[in-house]
Amino acid sequence: MLSENLASALNKQMNIEFQAAHDYMAMAAYCHSISYNGFAQFFLNQAAEEREHGMKVYTYLNDKGHLAVFNALDAPKRDYGALLDTFTAALAQERAVTKSYYEVYAIAEKEREYQTLSFLNWFLDEQVEEEATFETHIDYLTRIKDDANALYNYEQTFSSTE
Repeated sequence: MLSENLASALNKQMNIEFQAAHDYMAMAAYCHSISYNGFAQFFLNQAAEEREHGMKVYTYLNDKGHLAVFNALDAPKRDYGALLDTFTAALAQERAVTKSYYEVYAIAEKEREYQTLSFLNWFLDEQVEEEATFETHIDYLTRIKDDANALYNYEQTFSSTE
């Protein structure tokens, strides 16, 4: 049985995942608005992944006999000024999600809630991948700078593989 403190932390984490999905949808909309459809598809895929993460926490709460509590989502940023800024914002968001998982993990560890620790390990591993992905894209976009041909070619990789 989860403590109310741990259940509350998991509910907060679930809402963070759904907020991340909401923010990625806005990043996709921004990319579409500046005709970067490949990058928009990348962010739509990220949004779907974050919703899946939120649903994993939702299911875990229900499996442990706790109500999943949904909070209002904040309005996402609408204009990023530059494509690179969307990826920089996404990396900051992923780092915040990682930090939040660490906080939930610390509560579960303190309470010796081993099932929850096992459950959370998957997310911690996933966050390593998420942060590395955005760091790599930021590196590429920084190298490309204003080279329209290189940017076009790079975007095509998102259209075909993401």
